[in-house]
Amino acid sequence: MLKLLGEYECKIDDKGRMRLPSGLIGQLGEREAYAFVINRGFEECLMLYPEEVWDRISAQVNQLNQFNKKNREFVRQFHRGATQITMDSSDRILVTKRLLEYAGIERDAVLSAYNDRIEIWSKQRYDELMEEDQSDFADLAEEVLGQLDTGDNPLN
Repeated sequence: MLKLLGEYECKIDDKGRMRLPSGLIGQLGEREAYAFVINRGFEECLMLYPEEVWDRISAQVNQLNQFNKKNREFVRQFHRGATQITMDSSDRILVTKRLLEYAGIERDAVLSAYNDRIEIWSKQRYDELMEEDQSDFADLAEEVLGQLDTGDNPLN
């Protein structure tokens, strides 16, 4: 299972191409071809999934009962903008204009890798979000992790 980690600043060229950082590519392991799915994420960022991760998550989403209206709405939103992409020989991926507009990314982007996925943010939006969230981090940690027994708490 992939364990991606790190924050990386990247530039988007005029054609919507972004070079993936070598530190991130190294975490993906040796492959013949690097295939991804990119789509809209939460909080106006983009999500970049290695193809096998997308396949696993998509299979879970597709198990939702399609006769339930909220489930159908979620499935539509989850798949909205999803695009298969491959990395070219210069370690670049091509992000569609529509997805870049959704995330408000013009030139500068931040890639935030965690677990098995990568969030792609407008640098300005990411910096604003990190400043806003910094003051609330202690409260959030208490709310999310405070109920765990200290033996189970990963931060103790």
